[in-house]
Amino acid sequence: MTKDLDHSRVGEVAAFLKRTRAIQTVTRRQARLIFALDATASREPTWQRARALHGALFDAAASEASLSVQLCYYRGDAEFHASDWFSAPAALLDQMSGVTCSAGLTQISRLLSHAVGAGSTNQPVRALVFVGDACEEPVDVLLSLAGKCRLRQLPLFIFQEGCDEHARAIFKKMAIVSGGATIPLDIDSAKRLRGLLKAVSRFARGGIKALQESRTPEDKLLLEQLQNAP
Repeated sequence: MTKDLDHSRVGEVAAFLKRTRAIQTVTRRQARLIFALDATASREPTWQRARALHGALFDAAASEASLSVQLCYYRGDAEFHASDWFSAPAALLDQMSGVTCSAGLTQISRLLSHAVGAGSTNQPVRALVFVGDACEEPVDVLLSLAGKCRLRQLPLFIFQEGCDEHARAIFKKMAIVSGGATIPLDIDSAKRLRGLLKAVSRFARGGIKALQESRTPEDKLLLEQLQNAP
């Protein structure tokens, strides 16, 4: 009886270890994408309307198979948050729903520094999606960090809310230097933006080839921006 019980336990342990190894293997193979938000006070007037769009954009990224997503945001007095890596949308959507705005300066350089150090040889970060409306930091610092992102094959995909021309010019330069793209964040075109982020997610998993093999208008648009980058 005891021997049978011992054999049963050994079998359960072996099965558990097998499942654990399988999960670890899948996790190691998952492409990684950072989804980042500016949660400073300048976005507060449109935050409630934009929150649903944030969720739709994030859900579009997190719903892609073999993609692990990290949520980052900054706000307030040098407050910066980076979540764990998740492949299940529900966990991070719960975190995102609790994010509120707080007055403070932009921390894009801090975000980029985090992104540069977030990957590894075995688990590189394939793309960074940033949603913001302003930039209050030295351009040379941001472009230097964007260059480091490019060296790590980490393109920046910047969704800009609003029409701040100063921010638009800097975001465009950052995207070009990193090998990424800029996309206007139009709350009235959520469906199109969701399609564009799905395109970014496909790029994160399969690179340029994945976009070339797709026939969606959003994939073609993103591919055109990436191919026109210097």
